[in-house]
Amino acid sequence: MKIDMAGSMSIVLALAVTLLAGLFMSRLSKIWNLPAVTAYLVAGILIGPFCLGRLGIPGLGFSSGEAVAKFGIISDVALGFIAIAMGNEFRLSELKKIGKKAVVIAVLQALTATLCVDVALFLLHLAMPDKLPVSVVLTLGAIATATAPAATLMVVKQYKAEGPLTKLLLPVVALDDMVGLIVFAISFGIAKAMERGESVDAISVLVNPLIEVLASLAVGALLGILFHFSERFFYSRSKRMSISVAFVFLAVGLSQIHLHIGRVEIGFSSLLVCMMLGTVFCNLCPFSEELMERIDRWEGPLMVLFFVLSGAGLELNVFGSGAVILIGVLFILFRSIGKIGGAAISAKMMKCEPQVQKYLGITLLPQAGVALGMSIIAMQELDGDAGRLIRNIALFAVLIYELVGPLLTKIALDKAGEIREKPLTPRRKAKLMAKAKKNGTPVEFDAIPVGADAKEEKNPDPTDFS
Repeated sequence: MKIDMAGSMSIVLALAVTLLAGLFMSRLSKIWNLPAVTAYLVAGILIGPFCLGRLGIPGLGFSSGEAVAKFGIISDVALGFIAIAMGNEFRLSELKKIGKKAVVIAVLQALTATLCVDVALFLLHLAMPDKLPVSVVLTLGAIATATAPAATLMVVKQYKAEGPLTKLLLPVVALDDMVGLIVFAISFGIAKAMERGESVDAISVLVNPLIEVLASLAVGALLGILFHFSERFFYSRSKRMSISVAFVFLAVGLSQIHLHIGRVEIGFSSLLVCMMLGTVFCNLCPFSEELMERIDRWEGPLMVLFFVLSGAGLELNVFGSGAVILIGVLFILFRSIGKIGGAAISAKMMKCEPQVQKYLGITLLPQAGVALGMSIIAMQELDGDAGRLIRNIALFAVLIYELVGPLLTKIALDKAGEIREKPLTPRRKAKLMAKAKKNGTPVEFDAIPVGADAKEEKNPDPTDFS
């Protein structure tokens, strides 16, 4: 039997399967008390080209990486919403308290991770120079800076984390990617020159990355001002939320533009543009917090799609190369040492709370979209095996970090005492009342602990709005 489907129908069916796979896997993951992010990624792997997708049955999974790549627009938009949420953390009232700490920690832990990876891989290069060129070492060291804001933010939201660690974590993650973009541009510029036997060009190494950061922040600030101005013309909640979504789309769309003026290339980072948009808007608009809460609810299904598609896009065939596994293990080990050690040292320098010094580095381990984006650039612009090696090692690291990182983040927040129990929901109250009535016992909700007696509502999924 042969099944033929129109293109639009197959796209809609794929989105439905993706969403359902993520949601049902998140329910199963509650048995082991795993973060929802991990469940979504596992669901993606199951319906990806290396599992169910191999069967070639329409609607059951993705048959190839190209099929997953068709939905890249969803990932772009999802990262836009994540970046705006990060911008919401840069309110002037909060920056006065933690601004200096966040900047110092973000810079030092990112550079420490780069240094640790560079030193470890350079020593490996001395042992196997043919398989691991210096250009690859420099590029991977720069990729080590990147942290996954999506996974971190999702875990914080799911477990309602609150406290000194959480307040510092979100701005550090946002600044971390800004530092990472600059470090990557400089290191990769040197790597390209070495690979092609050219002299190091100051314009490509220093000027272009600086222009990208400044241009992204400028465009984001302008959009933030326009966003605030536009909100004044709408009064209903639905229209204000709609124009908020429109500005996210606008920011992501403008970020795709690349300009070439002579030898100077002007590009934009969608993460920085959207983050600056959120920062400016949240500092100008008096009701921004209320609006951000409504946007959080709207973006729930989008986040499920984003993480499931991310899992489906992971290439499991990277485990077939011994060299990739060896380099990948060293990359993961020394990046982790750099992140944890750098965060601990810099947090101690800034006299942060003990739990921040101890657990901040662990929460910075997840790695995904930004790192993969850097590896794609490397694969496209480096000739031969060097680009493919960087791509495969980045995929190997992301696969491990994305499956383990969210769980480690959750454990770190829990050990720091910042995971709060969710208040009783109306649904839970109704169940408790029905149980009390059946047993003939009175029930006082203020006296009921949210824990063993309310296990169903513990660690809620942020995409569950029931």
